[in-house]
Amino acid sequence: MHELIGSAIILAGSVFLFSAGLGVLRMPDAYNRIQTGTKASTLGNILVLLGLAVLHPAWTWKLLILVFFVLLTNPVSSHALARAAHVIHTPEADETVIDQLEDEELEEARAAGSEDKAGSAT
Repeated sequence: MHELIGSAIILAGSVFLFSAGLGVLRMPDAYNRIQTGTKASTLGNILVLLGLAVLHPAWTWKLLILVFFVLLTNPVSSHALARAAHVIHTPEADETVIDQLEDEELEEARAAGSEDKAGSAT
């Protein structure tokens, strides 16, 4: 029974990993590709590791440590990639209508500009 459950969990993880690869191919811009690849691959990796833990109970603690590192590193690395893509002005898809980071940067620039004008007037 353990083999069936472990294999089913690994199969589910494989489906998510496949969908991550497919999403990376089908998404229109770099930001969507990063998001698709990160979310689906994180879940897929976790499911594969949990399936292995069911199949090999002696490895459970080592595999849970790997799950922790996957949960820690995948979002951080995708954030760093997306931030770097934004800094070098990687174009967005035409369907993208909201860029909160650009809006925030414009607000900061306006605030800095109004402070400079107020400081030079005195």
